[in-house]
Amino acid sequence: MAALEPARTAPRTGAVGPHASDAAPRDAWLFVTLLLTLGSLLGAVLAAPPAGSSPRAALGGLLFLGSSVHVASSAWFCTVPEVRRFMAARRGRYVVAPVALVVGMALLGGLVPPGPFALLLCAFFAWQFFHFQKQNLGLAALASAAYGAGPLRRGERLAVTAAGVLGTAGLLCHPALLQLTGSVPRLTGLFPVVAVLFAAALGYGTVQLLRRRPEERPWQVTALFGTALGFFLPVFLFDSPYAAVAGLTMAHGFQYLVMMGLVAGGGPVERIPRLISLAVLLNIGLLLGLLLNLASHLHSGGPAERALYGAYLGAVMAHFVVDAGLWRLRDAFPRAFLRERLPYLLG
Repeated sequence: MAALEPARTAPRTGAVGPHASDAAPRDAWLFVTLLLTLGSLLGAVLAAPPAGSSPRAALGGLLFLGSSVHVASSAWFCTVPEVRRFMAARRGRYVVAPVALVVGMALLGGLVPPGPFALLLCAFFAWQFFHFQKQNLGLAALASAAYGAGPLRRGERLAVTAAGVLGTAGLLCHPALLQLTGSVPRLTGLFPVVAVLFAAALGYGTVQLLRRRPEERPWQVTALFGTALGFFLPVFLFDSPYAAVAGLTMAHGFQYLVMMGLVAGGGPVERIPRLISLAVLLNIGLLLGLLLNLASHLHSGGPAERALYGAYLGAVMAHFVVDAGLWRLRDAFPRAFLRERLPYLLG
């Protein structure tokens, strides 16, 4: 959902939100998104196991939902005829690139020794966490438009993007947070510098938000913008991989699952077809997610197991590529498709 962002239009005047009838579902989306995001970040800190220990079953289950299930759920789009037609007309992005990523990473996983392969993992994680922040930026922009505050300003977008880039840089400077070993550059000396720059990005974003008139920054917009801006704060506060990173993974995945549930269950169709669509989404997410989860634990096996692990990484990267197209509201089809199913956010 990295590319999700409404068209840039002028802010509406008057009461918060464009339509009173849209207030309840819009507020429910905001409340659930904030609850799951902040709850994930805090819950991971509270539930983080001691150093050297495995997470408890509850935390492991939440990570399964926020990682593998969320990636797998994007396959639901393939069950919608009009989406399939849109994808078929753009085979490069939606067919060739995903297949190439899965096959290419499977070959690399099976052929490249574990030590050098860690360098590829650094690149993968950089892409992954940038994808996380693109989604946060999209959600903040969506809230700003949905609550009648207009598009995010250039400085606000720059602050959120910079905070995400610096948060990702902090993780790469502290590879122990990603549980990376092998031929990984040791850049821990730069970690304090990145932390200072991250704090500067937070301050800059706060100043940019306060430049709006009070009526242009209702609390709903402020809350989601602030959440996006400070999303990577745990990276700079905790040494535990679970406290610093697990919450990011869960929060991102739960944000996405909320949006997928709204899309699958939305639109002008009757109640029964909507329930069937939600059931299909649930089954795809759980079944494919289980396969992805199994493959994600094969990184320390032999060549065949590592090839499956590489295929898993390729599938996640394919999710990044497909997602960036299907949620790109600058394009006519995604804009019309999502507006029909989410009128209270995109109407």
